[in-house]
Amino acid sequence: MRLHDVLRDATQRLQAAGSESARRDTELLMLVVLGKSAMWLYSHDDQSFLPEQALRFEALLQRREQGEPVAHLLGERGFWTLDLRVNAHTLIPRPETEMLVEFALEKLPADAVGAVLDLGTGSGAIALAVKSERSACTVTAVDASPDALLVARENALRLGLAVEFLQGSWFAPLRQRRFQLILSNPPYIRADDAHLSQGDVRFEPRSALVSGVDGLDDIRQLVSLAPAHLLSGGWLALEHGHDQSLQVRAIMQAAGFQDVASRTDLNGHERITFGRYFLVGQAHVE
Repeated sequence: MRLHDVLRDATQRLQAAGSESARRDTELLMLVVLGKSAMWLYSHDDQSFLPEQALRFEALLQRREQGEPVAHLLGERGFWTLDLRVNAHTLIPRPETEMLVEFALEKLPADAVGAVLDLGTGSGAIALAVKSERSACTVTAVDASPDALLVARENALRLGLAVEFLQGSWFAPLRQRRFQLILSNPPYIRADDAHLSQGDVRFEPRSALVSGVDGLDDIRQLVSLAPAHLLSGGWLALEHGHDQSLQVRAIMQAAGFQDVASRTDLNGHERITFGRYFLVGQAHVE
């Protein structure tokens, strides 16, 4: 069969399996099998797979029909300006998480030399994106999972970005160190959320998704511990669920954070909340 016929039939199969991005999924799987660019495919779709390519494509297609994320099948996902390796030990980087990177770049001048911390780094997405844009900053990334850190370290090495990676639960491996900016995309899904049995999250580590009855256990812990690791006037910025911003702002304000606010994603949902902490006796001066 010619590639355009394979593309049509495979798209129909993924649509029947419930994929909301069937055409794009099929193209990505086809491109990785062919080892070609999208431009090549569009101008050569009258060609056919080689026999070994057809077998590989069919195997990948069947796995996608079973719901396995395309990012896992390809072994990578684009985030910010980086191509990151991902696997079943890490969350798949998503566009809304780039809002944390945007916030960091706003608070860090181009020539900044401050210390930045990424908690629950997973594939290293946030830490590596910040380091790629603010090379003079010292960037530290923490994760409890040694398997996730292995992926993050491999990404850093491949991209040539010098990030410090530490294993441990949240602030545990940091002792008394303080930072100008702390970023985190922590678990924030309720334990009974129906979405846990749908889509890509079925194949992602549950420990990186679920956080107690209301989804806010880890956020409460991060907010309560962050002041001991922030320089005076330093910022804490957190990603959270689309309906959690009011609660997260209240948690941060109760912990003594100032200038607390949230920002919306392209769908109009408040997805990150941030605040600034001042040490006792040090005034808030703009």
